[in-house]
Amino acid sequence: MKDYLTESLVTPRKYECDVCVCGGGVAGIAAALSAKRAGAERVILLERSFMLGGLATAGLVTIYLALCDGYGHQVCFGLAEELFKLSIEHGAEDRYPTAWLDGGTVEERAKRRFEVQFNAQLFALSAERLLRREGVKIMYGASVSGACVEDGRITDIIIEGKGGREAVSVRGSVVDCTGDADVCKLAGARTANYAPGNKLASWYYGVAEGELDLYMVGVHDVNDDKNATDLQDKRRFTGLDTDELSEMVQIGHSAMMRNFIDRRSVKPDLVPVTIATTPEVRMTRRLVGAYTQDIDEVGKRYPDTVGIFPNWKKIGPVYELPFSALYGNDVKNLAAAGRCISVTDEMWDVTRVIPVCAVSGEAAGAAAAMCSDFAKIDIKKLQDHLLKSGVLLHNYIEELK
Repeated sequence: MKDYLTESLVTPRKYECDVCVCGGGVAGIAAALSAKRAGAERVILLERSFMLGGLATAGLVTIYLALCDGYGHQVCFGLAEELFKLSIEHGAEDRYPTAWLDGGTVEERAKRRFEVQFNAQLFALSAERLLRREGVKIMYGASVSGACVEDGRITDIIIEGKGGREAVSVRGSVVDCTGDADVCKLAGARTANYAPGNKLASWYYGVAEGELDLYMVGVHDVNDDKNATDLQDKRRFTGLDTDELSEMVQIGHSAMMRNFIDRRSVKPDLVPVTIATTPEVRMTRRLVGAYTQDIDEVGKRYPDTVGIFPNWKKIGPVYELPFSALYGNDVKNLAAAGRCISVTDEMWDVTRVIPVCAVSGEAAGAAAAMCSDFAKIDIKKLQDHLLKSGVLLHNYIEELK
């Protein structure tokens, strides 16, 4: 038996757009909204599942991490703040930031970071409603399986869905918000894998005694060891192989069942109500961009900054986001946002979270509406647009000191 099949395919060009956003996680939501608001007439958002939000919703990583520096100063604005408020428009699930949303003083805000735990299903529904209202075409069940590149630019994105194999013709630009740099890889852009791999996690929600709780089985973050023992498996996973991911999910499900049974001895009426429906891998593959940002660049100024963000793991550090970390030198009209932007491994753990995904998504989406060659973008025009949208480009707190 031969190792490969040789196929001859004729793929219909069924759709056309000015901006194609691949991946409907938080970065994809922000990129699609931003592209539309920046003037792109036809924006298509491709999502392989049937729920928006990615890891934040389907993965049950329902903690919208800090928009602040930890000292009582907000640093993330624009869509990062808008989506934060959207996630709790029907009521926060937990950790409601009273001091931040109800007029607290700087001293009161410094006691607790500007973060919240939200309801995954409500956030997904609210995001879908917002995107539809703003004219974004959402295509569910659309898995990106190819990218046609001519003269250094993507002309078509190939999708596989219920309707079979189809092409989305791209007149302008593409934003890779897949979290795994899938489009970058398919288009021939340079990428890098996360060498350490991902530890196991398998979270679920349960109700007991009338209370809804999130049960975080396995690791809580990539460097978490103390909570890994309940999975009884020390392996790490790349998150880039179908067979490996399938095994990872099944191991996680077994651990989830053990956790549920053990907890029932204390809470006899505990009932699981939601389990993660996407693998809970944090870092897999990323773009190797025109610039690769490192964790030591705290407070560094860049001429092409497109936003700022804090370190969710530490109080104090604030970073600018250089636009050159969102595009590479191989494909002219391709940008990345969210978990697959160009950063070092240590910085990756800082930039993979919801607020930074929103910041990078907003910048990439607006840029995609403005040009189809990101290396030649009018950066001043992009920065002016982001400023008018409420985005901060520099750490004003440092300027006040």
